[in-house]
Amino acid sequence: MNTLFAIALVFVGCCSNVVFLELLVRDFPGCGNIVTFAQFAFIALEGFIFETHFGRKKPHIPLSNYVIMVTMFFTVSVINNYALNFNIAMPLHMIFRSGSLIANMILGIIILKKRYAQNPYLIYIYFFFLHIIKSSYYFQNVEKGATEEDGFYAFVHWILGIAMLTFALLMSARMGIFQETLYKKYGKHSKEALFYNHFLPLPGFLLLSTDIYRHAVLFSQSSPVEIPVIGQSVPVMWLYLLMNVITQYVCIRGVFILTTECASLTVTLVVTLRKFLSLIISILYFHNPFTAWHWVGTAVVFLGTLLYTEVWSSIRAAMKGEKADKKAE
Repeated sequence: MNTLFAIALVFVGCCSNVVFLELLVRDFPGCGNIVTFAQFAFIALEGFIFETHFGRKKPHIPLSNYVIMVTMFFTVSVINNYALNFNIAMPLHMIFRSGSLIANMILGIIILKKRYAQNPYLIYIYFFFLHIIKSSYYFQNVEKGATEEDGFYAFVHWILGIAMLTFALLMSARMGIFQETLYKKYGKHSKEALFYNHFLPLPGFLLLSTDIYRHAVLFSQSSPVEIPVIGQSVPVMWLYLLMNVITQYVCIRGVFILTTECASLTVTLVVTLRKFLSLIISILYFHNPFTAWHWVGTAVVFLGTLLYTEVWSSIRAAMKGEKADKKAE
């Protein structure tokens, strides 16, 4: 029951979060830092009140382990959002981050010495990377400048963004494996981990304070919109940010519950499917470009899901069981 509830939180919260994030990025592409800070501050405040009871409750997992986890989590969150400043289109951002399943599998083999069924995963990895390359090439062409000089500058800028997303992808997979080992050793404490992962990094935002303040001023200058329930007008960008923060809390709460209930690869699989659903929402709602290669990539993800969950094996086993029963009769 907890697993199904967590999956529902992930899909509802994260898909809604993407809509509000794209509304923010559409007008202010460089607003990643203020978005990340608002999300961390809100979740840390909620956890400080309801999880630690204003700091009176001691953590079950040693703080030294949380410091390691927090360093990885903070780095991944900031880099993923900051990459939007480097000519990274929103659909490409979501497609690239969907490679987390592959990154998790690779690091699982290297670090945890895991072994997976060879053929299905090799097929999935091959086609997924092919899809990433084609999609990346397409969006890179879209973002090219009008002149040759502008085009070269845009390409270098774009390459830096791709490098940032690649680093964040691998770091995120490593963090998932680290969480899995911690929960096996100290038990499942998803709410505690959620709080410390968002509370401890807050001083790090001092390094980004200038950019955060600049975008706060820009948000305050956006067009006002009236909130129906209270009848109060607020700048529309602040309303989008508030909704983004709330939906991010719902999403991340579901992810942290999943990490205590499932293996890291299963968690990554759920998050990957959510990202592709978010991609479809982005295409349909915001009319972002969508080529035949994106349909191929979407089909491959669902194929990988079926292979991972061994649906075909279960179907074949069921059919064999029915045949055996008929012969017995």
